[in-house]
Amino acid sequence: MKKHILLPLFFLISFVSFSQVKTIKYSQKNNIPYYSEEVRGGDDYIKERCVLDVYYPTNIQDYPTIVWFHGGGLTSYHKEIPETLKEQGVAVIGVNYRLYPKVKAPKYIDDAAAAVAWVFKNIEDFGGDASKIIISGHSAGGYLASMVGLDKSYLQKHDIDANDIAGLVPFSGHCITHFTVRKERGIEGEQPIIDHLAPLYHVRPDAPPLLMITGDRELELLGRYEENAYMYRMMKVAGHKETRLLELDGYDHGMVYPALPLLLKEVERICGQ
Repeated sequence: MKKHILLPLFFLISFVSFSQVKTIKYSQKNNIPYYSEEVRGGDDYIKERCVLDVYYPTNIQDYPTIVWFHGGGLTSYHKEIPETLKEQGVAVIGVNYRLYPKVKAPKYIDDAAAAVAWVFKNIEDFGGDASKIIISGHSAGGYLASMVGLDKSYLQKHDIDANDIAGLVPFSGHCITHFTVRKERGIEGEQPIIDHLAPLYHVRPDAPPLLMITGDRELELLGRYEENAYMYRMMKVAGHKETRLLELDGYDHGMVYPALPLLLKEVERICGQ
């Protein structure tokens, strides 16, 4: 597998032309519940955490949407709209989900799937195109993006086919079973496990296009690059035609900033904007 060296040129990549960006207007709606009132019921934690923010263009139609899951080891942090993704002719949806130890697996994956299903069912009301939904996120968020996109059972609960996702772009996401899931079972972070809660368990040839991006293999957490490299190989072996892996030389696990232009480039490639 070739190692990719990223030059400063990537920071000049833009998703739409400068003239287009200047003419597009944007709005943002915050803390929208993605579960029904029946599901929320009297559960204060669901009401607190299971919400999302929608940042979207207001004077164009049929634009792509990036669903962004925050990192934090499934134990911390909050939804965000990365600044680099703003004013790029796309909608960006920042998602909160419930966290360990208040919930355990697979509740946070259930939440991620519910949020994605909400986007499929509602983004056209904001002017977006439901056939142009890209799922992404960093670290724990990358893990959630991969699980929702590869294990079809989570979206099937919401009558959504995971193959309708336009693309998956996890940043430094676990491909083995997440270390927090292992912690729930009393397993140390250095002991790898691959079971039904691992993206690697769900390799399949018909999955959406998959672009995995990691930091430098010598600087990443534990074996994060190697997990993704194995995922890359097994997706290829399974017959998947659109799996790619990029390694950001010189960047550690906090590799979000240099990877965001690559996410936009992938949205452009898939959606043909």
